[in-house]
Amino acid sequence: MEPIVWEWVNFLVRWLHVVTAIAWIGSSFYFIHLDLSLRRRDGLPPGVAGEAWQVHGGGFYNMMKYTVAPPELPEKLTWFKWEAYATWLSGFALLSVLYYHGAALYMIDPAVLDIPWWGGVLLSLGALGLGWHVYDRLCKSPLGKDDVKLAAAGFVFLVLVAWGLSHVFSGRAAMLHVGALIGTMMSANVFRIIIPNQTKAVAAMKAGQVPDPALGKQAKQRSLHNNYLTLPVVFLMISNHYPLAFGTRYSWVIVAVVLVVGAVIRHFFNSRHAGKPTPWWTWAVAAAGVAVIVGLSAAGTRTESAAAPARVEFAQVEEVVLSRCSMCHAAQPVWEGIGVAPRGVMLDSAEAIGRHAPQIRVWAALSDAMPPGNVTGITPEERRLLAAWTDQLPR
Repeated sequence: MEPIVWEWVNFLVRWLHVVTAIAWIGSSFYFIHLDLSLRRRDGLPPGVAGEAWQVHGGGFYNMMKYTVAPPELPEKLTWFKWEAYATWLSGFALLSVLYYHGAALYMIDPAVLDIPWWGGVLLSLGALGLGWHVYDRLCKSPLGKDDVKLAAAGFVFLVLVAWGLSHVFSGRAAMLHVGALIGTMMSANVFRIIIPNQTKAVAAMKAGQVPDPALGKQAKQRSLHNNYLTLPVVFLMISNHYPLAFGTRYSWVIVAVVLVVGAVIRHFFNSRHAGKPTPWWTWAVAAAGVAVIVGLSAAGTRTESAAAPARVEFAQVEEVVLSRCSMCHAAQPVWEGIGVAPRGVMLDSAEAIGRHAPQIRVWAALSDAMPPGNVTGITPEERRLLAAWTDQLPR
């Protein structure tokens, strides 16, 4: 029963994480849109930066934003924070259920760095904690006074993290951990900066004082970071389902390109919401970035061998698959902790191997996604053999 229980725990925690992430991303996108769509007009109350009229659900809404704070607080004030907290907590729970509990299978690749499972967990926790600290220091450094310079420094930092993690974890875990770090940065922005600053502003008003405008400015900067990082973090979080994204030689470069693609797409919508000239060029940059990602994904695995054999006999392929894959991909898997064949793919017969040739090509030949963590020790030569076999099959 244990594998079945863990499978359902994985599913339910993932469901919770997706739901909370939808709530957080939705509120984040909405408030950035609202902030950018505010317009000034004569007759606005003192201290109001602008207003926006909106229509939804058959009703009209008149939204106003105060530059610092209103003259007096309303009786009820809605705080938007639990979406961020719940998203991080459920995400960390999912990381624990899938990657920490299954570290030997999903997180550690001995060919990359041969460490015990607990060493991988400690490195993971250290990367998340230290990563947030470095980012926070960058924001509070002199670079934080210039949004463009700060963005450039943050980009370089995240790319270096992606490169470093690719030399520590399996490809799947490395890319997901970059996403986990960005998610930690975003959630910590809310927990450590945005909400505390708003709490200080409310406390100042209750004491009859004028809140410090710097508090709102700092919170707005972190909120803007969260907005531009949202699309890349979604890509990185779902990347573990797509081996050509994480299991290839230049996965860390793919992370760099995704950061740019996500940012320019958000820039397009932010500019539109602000009433600025529409930056259509952003879609050309995004399309070029996607083309680069596709090209990089075809560059091969991180440990590629010499030239592939000219002709491959099926008996050679069958021997590799049965010895490296069938312990999990069988009607009755014999690998501990695997209750059913992953994705329902059976590779325990010649007919099944031939039927799943496209999946074998993507997951084990063009990428090193399978076996996870290379637990069965498939060699680069064997991957090249599988690639050569799938190349010679009729299209």
